[in-house]
Amino acid sequence: MSVTTLDSRPARAPSRRRTALQQRVLRERTALVIILIIYMVPVLWLVATAYKPPKDMFSSPPTFIFEPTLHNFRRVFEVFDVWSLLKSSIIISLGSAVLSLLLGVPAGYALARSQSRYAIVIAYFFLAIRIVPIIATLIPFYLMMRDIGLLGTWWAVILVNTTLNCAFVTWMMFSYFRSLPKDMEEAALTDGCTLWGAFWRVALPTVIPGIIASALFCVMFSWNDFLVAMFLTNTDSKPLSVALLAAFGTKDITWGTLGALAHFSTIPIMLMALFLNRYFIQGVTRGVN
Repeated sequence: MSVTTLDSRPARAPSRRRTALQQRVLRERTALVIILIIYMVPVLWLVATAYKPPKDMFSSPPTFIFEPTLHNFRRVFEVFDVWSLLKSSIIISLGSAVLSLLLGVPAGYALARSQSRYAIVIAYFFLAIRIVPIIATLIPFYLMMRDIGLLGTWWAVILVNTTLNCAFVTWMMFSYFRSLPKDMEEAALTDGCTLWGAFWRVALPTVIPGIIASALFCVMFSWNDFLVAMFLTNTDSKPLSVALLAAFGTKDITWGTLGALAHFSTIPIMLMALFLNRYFIQGVTRGVN
């Protein structure tokens, strides 16, 4: 009676593949950590600068070991009306986001359900509007806002940001609605629902993650905007992004003031992104294709 000897080499193949996969994952994660460190070092440096006393700001060699102080934050509240700046940033960001969604979401749905062969061309035309450099449109927008009496107000910045962000929302929601099946909407229409009812009761609830992702993008675009706000606002309506410029003097840069003021400019938007991160990821991954 002969005993068959099994070859052990095929049994080692899965183990080798698993080891290769683990090594690849390890390399990718290491690369991501290195990239994250490269991007975070300037941010951490700016945060540390806000708590450094003046004598440690320009120490050579630079050090992260120092006695923290809140002098720079006290200086910020002495020089700036921080709450007014925050109010302006919030009003401009939320106002442009709400208007952009009110216009862009229905426009994206209409394009996604259009039977025209030019619908996708129109959708990418809206995306091209968002790509146009804002510096090329500043003078026309400035003259327009001056002529209609909105120059120096929040509405001037809100309307300009809405013009740009609405185009982005239209393109993003077009992609999102296009990825959804039409079966439920057709069933609603068969049951006697109007086109508006099918949009409002059936299509819209299924794209909440996409709407939240679009709103996040709009808020971030408006919150970080500098050129439009600098040209179209005055002292009473300027946001935080414009106030940061005051740290740059004619002879030097007050790095401590800049670092402290940057806290108020970055923390609100970071908290919003962290709390809505789940919806943001769902909206981007499912909508853009």
